[in-house]
Amino acid sequence: MSTSYHVQIWSISPVERRAKKGEAKSRTSYRVRWAVAKKRHSETFDTKRLAESFRAELLTAARKGEAFTIATGLPASMTPMKAGPTWYAFAMDFIAMKWPDASPGHRRSTVDGLVTITLALTTADETPPNLPTLRKALRNWAFNPPARTASPEPPEEYAGVLTWIRNRSRPLTDLADPSTTRAVLDAIGRQMNGEVAAPATSNRKRAAFSSAIVYALERGDLDANPLHRVKVKRRQVDEELDTRVVVNHRQARALLDAIRVDAPPLEAFFGCIYYAAMRPSEVRNLRKQDLTLPEKGWGEAMLRGSYQDTGKAWTDDGQLGEERGLKHRVRTAVRPVPLAPPLVTLLRRHLEEYETGPGGWLFVSRVGPYGHPLPASLARPVPLAAVGRALHSARRKAFTEDEERSPLAARAYDLRHAAVSTWLAAGVPATQVAKWAGHSVAVLLKVYAHAIDGQEEAARRRIEEALSDEDHD
Repeated sequence: MSTSYHVQIWSISPVERRAKKGEAKSRTSYRVRWAVAKKRHSETFDTKRLAESFRAELLTAARKGEAFTIATGLPASMTPMKAGPTWYAFAMDFIAMKWPDASPGHRRSTVDGLVTITLALTTADETPPNLPTLRKALRNWAFNPPARTASPEPPEEYAGVLTWIRNRSRPLTDLADPSTTRAVLDAIGRQMNGEVAAPATSNRKRAAFSSAIVYALERGDLDANPLHRVKVKRRQVDEELDTRVVVNHRQARALLDAIRVDAPPLEAFFGCIYYAAMRPSEVRNLRKQDLTLPEKGWGEAMLRGSYQDTGKAWTDDGQLGEERGLKHRVRTAVRPVPLAPPLVTLLRRHLEEYETGPGGWLFVSRVGPYGHPLPASLARPVPLAAVGRALHSARRKAFTEDEERSPLAARAYDLRHAAVSTWLAAGVPATQVAKWAGHSVAVLLKVYAHAIDGQEEAARRRIEEALSDEDHD
């Protein structure tokens, strides 16, 4: 709609009306006249007080600098909002649109955001009758398109709470009120117990909110983006690595030795993370055919993807997890990674001692004293829970009491941090490290600033040596 800031508002004028049939005398009405971009408008009221109130609203909007719609003559603050869907109904349409092209992890994080927003956008002051059940109902049915397709009517256990939220969900157009949008953003920034949420969590939920608003604008349910009218500072995620989690080589070797005793099929798994900086999800998807393992020297792995656990509710085939592409890469991308000689030794020994799983997977669920893979119908990459248990047990054996109480290598992913830090400290160029680790250079320099800083003295010495060389004729 065309708008203008050129507004003229005239004085109220009385209008005499003839008496209608059955009325004793004529009546006086009051007319407000104004123009927007020279297009004249008027409204007539039965009492002078109503006319004065309407004119005062026009004057206030003009003084605030609001744009007036030329067709209606009204500013945005006085334009009646068109009827539209409730937030609850809109959110179900939104997730149905997003679902087919989203990864399982993205589906789950989007639904988490929608649940929080939906609970914030209700007209009720009272607490829902059963909040835990309502959250489950939203996650497992209302915002799960496959579940709604399989069962068009909600399961009996969810029917009551979903009726409650449907009847109390506010109109989507209420987001035009900045105070409503701010309340939603405040809810996004807090946990269920009212404490401040982690920055990464609130940012994921805000991303879901922003994406939903873009869809509402696309459908015409909203005329303007309400987030542009509310300024809420995003909390920054601390991207720099906590150096307390990084093991040195002695500590890493002690961990691998302990894992060799407690969980021998996983020794090479942890070795891939520590020596080659693979992500645990990438190691889970590693296959025999991806490896080049010479008898001596360096080998190479061609990483073709990852295996992500997301839960049956979020995958297309109802499995616990699924194969995905490499992080931030197209599905067909491949990343070559060098395998240091100690890792080549670990992998060759692993292949000699253990059968591979379906399709050549190296690290799968195993049974029996000889670690046989489960049948193909039940096979899947080794569960992350088993990886966590093996690491927990190894830390108790390999570390001192102080080290075990510290965050040192508390997660398998921390061994990847140790690998990247080792490469940088060894003087490998950041561009090469980023390529091997599957990072962008910008992210690498942010996360591993400590390792970059540690090279300053060595860099200065190399510059001094270069400057001290004398030219010889």
